[in-house]
Amino acid sequence: METSNADSLKQELIMSDPEFRELAREHGRYEARLSELSALPYPNDEEQLEEITLKKKKLAVKDQMHEIMLRHQKVTASAH
Repeated sequence: METSNADSLKQELIMSDPEFRELAREHGRYEARLSELSALPYPNDEEQLEEITLKKKKLAVKDQMHEIMLRHQKVTASAH
């Protein structure tokens, strides 16, 4: 999937698909918290564990978003 096509498809799905929109919001929240955690000079054990957990959750959400995008492309391609 080409980057510009992927970006436009993401925007389209954010506007039209409530599940995708919520996943995108969740992904953004994880990204924001990961940025906060990575800015800490000396994260404690709890913060390090939170960072690892958030990275896994963020990846899982990204995978779900990708599946929705692929499903949408298949539907669109079969309609043509």
